[in-house]
Amino acid sequence: MSLAQTIAPHIPYLRRFARSLTGSQPSGDAYVEAVLQALVADSALYETKLPPRVALYRILIKVWDSVAVNNDVEERTELFEKRLDSMVPRARQAFLLTTVEGFSVQEAAAILNTDVAGVRGLIDDAGRSIADQVATSVLIIEDEPMIALDLESLVESLGHEVAGIARTHTEAIDAVNSRQPGLVLADIQLADGSSGLDAVNEILSTMNVPVIFITAYPERLLTGDRPEPAFLITKPFETDTVKAVISQALFFSTGAAG
Repeated sequence: MSLAQTIAPHIPYLRRFARSLTGSQPSGDAYVEAVLQALVADSALYETKLPPRVALYRILIKVWDSVAVNNDVEERTELFEKRLDSMVPRARQAFLLTTVEGFSVQEAAAILNTDVAGVRGLIDDAGRSIADQVATSVLIIEDEPMIALDLESLVESLGHEVAGIARTHTEAIDAVNSRQPGLVLADIQLADGSSGLDAVNEILSTMNVPVIFITAYPERLLTGDRPEPAFLITKPFETDTVKAVISQALFFSTGAAG
């Protein structure tokens, strides 16, 4: 298969990424065109040891770092684009690669020519940047005390406030009635045998709030039926994963309550 045939399926996604970086499709396409021109001039830029999509995005980052192809930025009014503007370029790149583009931290490290620790630091920077704009209160629905404390520390490290920690369905509803959160982190199986899923459904019947399920029983949610949760983390979880998903949930939500 020729190089052109290998990269062709990935060009639409590269255009999406470049558009997110620059803020406009014409500017993004100018970078993509520069990538293709660079490949024509020197096919050795394409690293065959990497997966094709990773190799292609890596070239775009090299082009981005080496030349300002198009500095014209159209007026942007969409909320997520305004939030992107506040991030330093590398943090923005790491955030987009691991959330919108779906790359693993390891793949993002290869694209950005850094290590895994470097990418995690950038994602943390992005999370704090997002929190500066949408700092919110977080309700934690979790019956295991140590996990609840870990989540509380994690939430606060990103600049958010913990509105409460609920161990049962009843406590969760009472907490929401006391103070409306801007984000909910919810386990499914709770201390008294009640259901975190039922608590979340009751909460969502009265308000619109992003929810991240953190559970050892993902099969109870991933049934193939709709709706399925937009954000789901399986226990045992990695701290970096939870941080990234919190940032993603708030970044793409229309707003957050204080």
